[in-house]
Amino acid sequence: MKHPIISEVYKGWSDIGSRGTDWVGKLDSALYRQLLEMVQPGASYFFLFDPFLKHIDMVSNGIQEVIGVPADEFSVQYIMDNMHPEDLPLFGDIEATVVEFKKKLALEDLFSYKTRYNYRMRKQDGDFVHILQQTITIAADDSGNVMRNLVLHTDITDIAPFQEMRLSFIGLKGLPSYINVRPARRFSVEKLQLTSSELGILGLLVEGMDSKRIAQITNRSLHTIRTHRKNILRKTGCRSIQELLIRSLKEGWI
Repeated sequence: MKHPIISEVYKGWSDIGSRGTDWVGKLDSALYRQLLEMVQPGASYFFLFDPFLKHIDMVSNGIQEVIGVPADEFSVQYIMDNMHPEDLPLFGDIEATVVEFKKKLALEDLFSYKTRYNYRMRKQDGDFVHILQQTITIAADDSGNVMRNLVLHTDITDIAPFQEMRLSFIGLKGLPSYINVRPARRFSVEKLQLTSSELGILGLLVEGMDSKRIAQITNRSLHTIRTHRKNILRKTGCRSIQELLIRSLKEGWI
């Protein structure tokens, strides 16, 4: 039975993908140039992806160096079956965010945005490799429905040991980029990495206290409280105290 998160990801791909199957592509010089724009240090492989049919083809031979699987055995199902189980919920969130982002793009901009995020995938020998996935649309119909994406997988295990999954949309040809985008939470529960002191101060902020009052209650300096506030904002990714309070209540941090 298919995992419900994977089912929702597939629905999103069908929504943004095109039913047209008459596209016949080859990795010509233009596609190679696009690929070079995506390349990162490390062993890598690339492939074409049809989001509507959830089908992968034209897998490069570099895949065996990265995950030890022959090109003809690699598929969407392989990715889903071998993704680290802890990464699957946020993968669902990220893919839903990518679909919504692409839906809002004008047709002429659809080909000028690279999607970038990371996750862990099991190799044939059972170990996990840290994969940086970069994707760019190379074919779409007149309505803006995606027909093919060019996808590059790079092994960044030695360069960047896995810590967390991050999503970015990289604008090409002068378009703006959006770095470390927070995906809409649909399947994952965000882990709050706050110290006990920071949680205590967050609780007092939620109660409506300002920094001066918190300093008096906790018998700490105003400078210390302000430093804690800055750290709390940084760790939660909130841009203001108002956003912090709203998310604290909405996501049950306190």
